[in-house]
Amino acid sequence: MPAGPAGPGILSPWSVAVLLISVVLVIATPWRRSMAAPMAHWRLVLPPSPTTALCPWPEIDAFQDPDSEHDHATRPAHDVGVNVGAVESHDKFFVPVLCLRLIIRDDPRTASRYIADYIIERIKTFNPSQERPFVLGLPTGSSPVLIYQYLVQRHKAGEISFRNVITFNMDEYVGIPREHPESYHSFMYKHFFSHVDVRPENINILNGNASDLEAECQAYEDKIANVGGIELFLGGIGPDGHIAFNEPGSSLKSRTRVKTLAYDTILANSRFFGNDLDQVPRMALTVGVQTVLDAREVVIIITGAHKALALQKCIEEGINHMWTLSSLQLHPHPMIVIDEDATLELKVKTVRYFKSIEKVATEQGFRQMLPRIKKRDSVHETDDFLSATQPQHNGLTLAVPPQDISRSASPALEPMSARISDSEANVSRAVDLNSEPQFAPMSARVAV
Repeated sequence: MPAGPAGPGILSPWSVAVLLISVVLVIATPWRRSMAAPMAHWRLVLPPSPTTALCPWPEIDAFQDPDSEHDHATRPAHDVGVNVGAVESHDKFFVPVLCLRLIIRDDPRTASRYIADYIIERIKTFNPSQERPFVLGLPTGSSPVLIYQYLVQRHKAGEISFRNVITFNMDEYVGIPREHPESYHSFMYKHFFSHVDVRPENINILNGNASDLEAECQAYEDKIANVGGIELFLGGIGPDGHIAFNEPGSSLKSRTRVKTLAYDTILANSRFFGNDLDQVPRMALTVGVQTVLDAREVVIIITGAHKALALQKCIEEGINHMWTLSSLQLHPHPMIVIDEDATLELKVKTVRYFKSIEKVATEQGFRQMLPRIKKRDSVHETDDFLSATQPQHNGLTLAVPPQDISRSASPALEPMSARISDSEANVSRAVDLNSEPQFAPMSARVAV
């Protein structure tokens, strides 16, 4: 007689299977979250001494594992690695030091003011002198114009001096006179240099009319190295995500060089040449991507909806030489300041995450301090900062167990005949490898 339908109180096999799968998923979900965001279980260990205010962001000197039984089980912040994504935590908030900072402001004016205030604070904190100047990388184009205006206003108000600041500009056109109204020499003197007290001998701009352009580029790199590297590099981007004149496809290891301009760049810059494409230079000298990344800190301003796609590619996607700004994901101290229009292509979750990071950091009074290394040789002497034997200024010392690189003695090997007994050797010799093995029937091998 065929089985009838299951009664109301009896579960069918399919229902039991679905129920078991649901239980497994419920049990596995917390484990999956803990594996996806292990950093959420690290708690913040603040230094005992007060910090110097630079900007709203946490100073993190070490992370301590709460599950560890040892108080000294700490790791320096630079060992945490780059982490751009959000991290979940129920009772603790984690903000990595080596993290891309995205500062969102309402409009280009407030974004520019934020950067100008930040640069001034950095210079004041550095306290430059003639023997130990602050080295500042500078851009051109429409994006930094408001920044220069705020810097000039603060200088004229007596709040900042650029007398002990050395500047290196990002790029210059090839083939137009430096007196040309659209040369970057003219641009910088018009918007900045002529209004502040920077020494003329401290101004460095590439010469696009040099007889040997390659030698000019190499001399520029050498001069940056001779002053100890760039402390802070300010920059902007193009609609295609290029930084300086490192057009899409540029090597991320590139240095100062001659560069052919992309059509999109020529079209964008034509507004400075009466919208006449024929008047826009086709080549330029530019610092390389690696030249920018060598700076101790990189600050980028991005404003306008026309650059929203480039920002999205560089923030939410991976490193790509077709979007050279994405190389900032490799830098330990990048900061991008944008306006609301530039967020149009970003996910809502991304925007909320970075806004929440800044809000919490500001409310808690966290401050950022760059790694404590020799400022003037910051590019070349990072090994001193990473050395485990150097005491940390916050009172913590990273204890690293010494490595034993000695090799153990190799065991003395003996011939095979000396490592088996005579009886085993006789058995092995009695086996005929070409004959079929003789197996006992199954009935003889199974106990009744």
